[in-house]
Amino acid sequence: MSIAQRGTSVSGITGTDYYTVDRYKFNCTGQGTFTMSQDTDVPTGQGFAKSTKLDCTTADASPASSDLILLQQRVEGQNLQYLKKGTANAESLTLSFWVKSNKTGTYVCEIDDADNSRNINKSYTINSANTWEKKEITFAGDTTGAFTNDNNLSMVVYWWLGAGSTYTSGTLQTSWGSTVNANRAVGVVNLADSTSNEFYITGVQLEAGTTASDFEFLPYDVNFKRCLRYYWRTDQYLNKTGYYARFGGANGVFLERVPFPVPMRTNPSYTHGNGSNNNESLRQGSTPANFTIQSNEGNSNQGLNMTIYNGGGGLSWTEGQAFSCLIYNLQCNAEL
Repeated sequence: MSIAQRGTSVSGITGTDYYTVDRYKFNCTGQGTFTMSQDTDVPTGQGFAKSTKLDCTTADASPASSDLILLQQRVEGQNLQYLKKGTANAESLTLSFWVKSNKTGTYVCEIDDADNSRNINKSYTINSANTWEKKEITFAGDTTGAFTNDNNLSMVVYWWLGAGSTYTSGTLQTSWGSTVNANRAVGVVNLADSTSNEFYITGVQLEAGTTASDFEFLPYDVNFKRCLRYYWRTDQYLNKTGYYARFGGANGVFLERVPFPVPMRTNPSYTHGNGSNNNESLRQGSTPANFTIQSNEGNSNQGLNMTIYNGGGGLSWTEGQAFSCLIYNLQCNAEL
């Protein structure tokens, strides 16, 4: 929970996105409103500095059938081949984490095989209110359905924090099988039934085997580089040069390449700050003009080649003319 590139707190959440802590996606669909934050409340003496906190700010004591609250971590298939899923030697998995909430009762964790539409679910109990508790949950190996060996989504770990009858009306599926929504979150509490409810989690580890080992603390820079594979941003101005050219019926300013700190998982989508709000400008000599990047020619997982088509109103455009460009708040996203 130590890396939070997007920010440390987001309020008013009623949807699905990566909001704060890197690699942890939160889904609040129709069931209350939440604030998600990176917090310093952690179990004493365990070596952790940060946790993820979910705080209910608008209650929903009677969720509709399709409502749900989920925290999730999504994993590439090529990182899962050692589990030997889909073979007779399939490895068991043990999920361990520290958790704290005022809302005691039954919670559910799920391992979802996105490649083969299979899943397995186990419940756990928060026994004491407002007390850090360590949970260890073991899931059997699955001899059916191999994970695809590529950089696409293959597995999701879900922490269910609330759900409507679509996900709770059956029998909890505690062994591997085809995914049936009614069997995914049976018995789960409703974290959205009161604005007093909070949920904290840290020290998450998923590993092969039937027992949990001590948490593997990685150096900050190692964790950070792993996160950069999926998301990268800069809040500083990038000063890039370029030139104006016409070819193939299109014309624009072709900017100097923006390299990524590490190769990203795949060719990312990207956004950048609005010119009028962040004083971004395209300059020809000393004359500035706001602009919008309209293309990413040659985009790859190594870096962006950006083009500004017909941008910079009020500037003169001459073949081969040199320009300088200030780009603010560039965000590149290659999340699963």
